Amino acid sequence: MYRDNVISGGWGKRESDLIDACTRESIHLLEQNVVGDGILAASVNPQAEARAYTRIFGRDAAICALGMLGSGSQKLHDGAITSLDALARLQADNGQIPKYVDPHGADADFWYLGCIDATLWWLLAVNEAKQHDPSLINRWRRAEERALNWLLCQEHQRFYLLQQNEASDWADIMPRSGFVLYTNALWYRIKQLYDLPHADVTRAQFNHLFQPYSNGRPDDRRIRLMQHYVRQRGKPQDLYLSFVNLSFFGEEGDVFGNLLAILYGLAGDSRAERIITALDRAKVADPYPIRVVCDPISQDHELWRPYMARHQQNHEFQYHNGGIWPFIGSYWVMALAMLGKRERAYQELEKLALVNSLDNWRFTEWFHGKTLEPKGMAGQSWNAATFLLARRMVEGAARPEPSTPLATPAER
Repeated sequence: MYRDNVISGGWGKRESDLIDACTRESIHLLEQNVVGDGILAASVNPQAEARAYTRIFGRDAAICALGMLGSGSQKLHDGAITSLDALARLQADNGQIPKYVDPHGADADFWYLGCIDATLWWLLAVNEAKQHDPSLINRWRRAEERALNWLLCQEHQRFYLLQQNEASDWADIMPRSGFVLYTNALWYRIKQLYDLPHADVTRAQFNHLFQPYSNGRPDDRRIRLMQHYVRQRGKPQDLYLSFVNLSFFGEEGDVFGNLLAILYGLAGDSRAERIITALDRAKVADPYPIRVVCDPISQDHELWRPYMARHQQNHEFQYHNGGIWPFIGSYWVMALAMLGKRERAYQELEKLALVNSLDNWRFTEWFHGKTLEPKGMAGQSWNAATFLLARRMVEGAARPEPSTPLATPAER
């Protein structure tokens, strides 16, 4: 039923009007979801309260800030700053940014095995805020230093890539662990923006480890050994592997991680084109942008974990295991725009506007990857914020991140 609705709708003359309408509705939703201490993950309702979505999440709020800061709305600009403040106030003593904070500033949560990417996204958003307003240059100085130090403590001292537990990033009921594609794409961007050491080694080892079928030969023998394990058991592919651990790895096709690798310059032009072709071949954007896994992990797969069945949520083509997430669809649009595919990026932006408009502008968190049934929370803030960010990039008014790195806090 849901697939029939989108295919029969067509785009016609409503396309530009739809994008304009989605822009207005996105700003309206975000303004509604801003509270005293920042941006909530989703609109307030009993279901959202029960699942703690009425909190200021580290990754959600930081991703939202990237779109809110350039929105033209003073309320959204201020909401982005107060979100970053709220997260900094409850930063752990060791420097980690919380998974989420209570909107009244009373509590912070750091997840079961730790939440590594909240700190990465927070630093990206802080950098963006300072680009928009240089008066903020020292506002989070001490918090930045501590956050960077905490991340450096998670870095392998030969690979210069971050290490993590499984189920400890945005895909928090997926079995990715060890060296994770998505996390290390963010880490490389942080190294660029904060001028951290060994960024060139991080980029080289990223490509050796997550694309072990390439022709390059890494200097480090341990990287070569991990490549050997993958080549023995895996099959060559154009996508980066979703993660690599000592003797096991992920071939499911992590769409978000691959898109970030394009956006942050880890994939060269030819590899970026091959990634887009591979994603098209997997039909991850058909009909909605975008399904977040090319080949979901089945219950009889060796990577399946019992916790993936929690709440019956992460079975095939659901949630992180192949669900359709509109906010990541925005990163698909931005990757297409960055590669010069402007017309196609605009078309995908129109599709994204339609997805957000369904059920009277519900801004649905995610959809089933096959049936297209709407799932998750209504009024998802990062759907709206990333749509604004993607539109600005498609129209040439913004890049996904500022291109000029700032000095590290200690060097200012």
